[in-house]
Amino acid sequence: MNLVTRRTSPALPLIVPLAAALTVVLALAGCTARGDESGTAVPAHLSAPDLAAPESLEGQAQSDERLVPPGPGEDPTDPATPDGEEYDDSAESPFLDVATSPLSTFSADVDTASYSNLRRQVNQGVAPQGVRIEELVNYFDYDYDAPAAGAEHPFSVSTQVATAPWNPEHQLAMVGVQATEALPASEGNNIVFLLDVSGSMDEPNKLPLLAESFALLVEQLDEDDRVSIVTYAGDNRVVADSVPGSEHGVLVDHLRSLRAGGSTGGAAGLTTAYELAEKNFVRGGNNRVILATDGDFNVGPSSPAELTTLVEAERASGVYVSVLGFGMYNLKDSMMEAIADHGNGNYAYIDTLAEARKVLVDEFGSTMFVVAQDLKLQVELNPATVRSYRLIGYDNRRLADEEFDDDTKDAGDVGAGHSVTAFYELVPAGAAAGPDGDDFMTVHVRYKSPDGGAAGASTEVEFPVGAGALTTTPTADFAFASAVAELGLIATGSEYRGQANLDTVRQRAAGALGADPYGLRAEFVDLVEAYSAVG
Repeated sequence: MNLVTRRTSPALPLIVPLAAALTVVLALAGCTARGDESGTAVPAHLSAPDLAAPESLEGQAQSDERLVPPGPGEDPTDPATPDGEEYDDSAESPFLDVATSPLSTFSADVDTASYSNLRRQVNQGVAPQGVRIEELVNYFDYDYDAPAAGAEHPFSVSTQVATAPWNPEHQLAMVGVQATEALPASEGNNIVFLLDVSGSMDEPNKLPLLAESFALLVEQLDEDDRVSIVTYAGDNRVVADSVPGSEHGVLVDHLRSLRAGGSTGGAAGLTTAYELAEKNFVRGGNNRVILATDGDFNVGPSSPAELTTLVEAERASGVYVSVLGFGMYNLKDSMMEAIADHGNGNYAYIDTLAEARKVLVDEFGSTMFVVAQDLKLQVELNPATVRSYRLIGYDNRRLADEEFDDDTKDAGDVGAGHSVTAFYELVPAGAAAGPDGDDFMTVHVRYKSPDGGAAGASTEVEFPVGAGALTTTPTADFAFASAVAELGLIATGSEYRGQANLDTVRQRAAGALGADPYGLRAEFVDLVEAYSAVG
């Protein structure tokens, strides 16, 4: 099986105005290396699987671009279009005095849903909701040094300190954790696709896109893997039970035969999916439920609290959960994030087939294979050099300081090739960091080996951040990531945004594209331009 943990999506255009998307909707499977029916060239490695299109997509134009069709009867160009989307916005972290609060503790977060969802909202012409700054920043790759082969720990830590772009009186510290790209030894994948086929999924950008997205994933599997499929609506149904991953045609036929209708009993579906995953459990393998839904549960337990209780009870089994969000207008982001966070998983939002390819193909290893479990960070600020500070983002990932050493406290799991980036805005104490030992801070990282499971003992590693981290010429990665964070400050209306503005965001990002072989950074620059029309 050819697993690639780095992103390999080519440069793709931003979502065009959605009125135009009415004529270029999701007939995804017919793309070829020569291009779509309109003659637009499509790179060969981006063409959809060579499989028959589902009946609901026949006769429509083919595209693998970032296009989002509207829901039936809705005008996506109208910013006032009502919606039933639900988000859980946590209060942002304030500045804290180092003298009284020298420790900052939080859980790792490798989710990226907030960025692709923001992209979708901005290109619909609406002000984004549910913006989580850390997910915007962590959507992109950065050139951190990975741990050497055979290294004692499965990650490395990089740090850099420079002037804060939106407040020249402050400093900005960038902390990057880079996981090894080496995949752990595995006896194979035992994956349960848990698919929402309720009536709310009956839209082109939901169930048809879901089917084609999972078809891409199926193509990555082989005879060592096992796939089960559970669907749920008013009730749940086992469509496939432990089918060899090499049976691509059988699995894709199941996916493309799905039809939507009925109410949404997601909790019952989760229970069935976990039972199936545990029945087919592969010791030494990757055992995972992948839930695909808009999160609009309306039968049985349906609140985030009820569902997190369910997944927390199951995670000790060694079965992880990943959540893929689909659709718009009734997206229950808060529900899906809660399930992923409490189920030892990750959460991505799929707005296009290109995004599905990035998450399920290009990042297959990081999505599927955990290399550091329950990873927590605790940053210890030095009062000799820092008077006060605040963590940017991670607002619903903050932990009590004493939870850092508590091995029973669940935290984020990091997959092969994942990176985790965090920014601290610092108010200098007046004394500069120097060679006399006045470091800026010390980064403590605590994690468990996946081999030991959730009950295993954790290991702590320390990384001092000394005077050498301070620079007047930050790297392109620092410049770009800080521009993404600055957009997040603007989008959330942060009271600490200082002089943040879209012009400086765009200019700094455009000047820090680097090689950008897949166009994701250039796409961000275009997104900032589109955001200026929303504001």
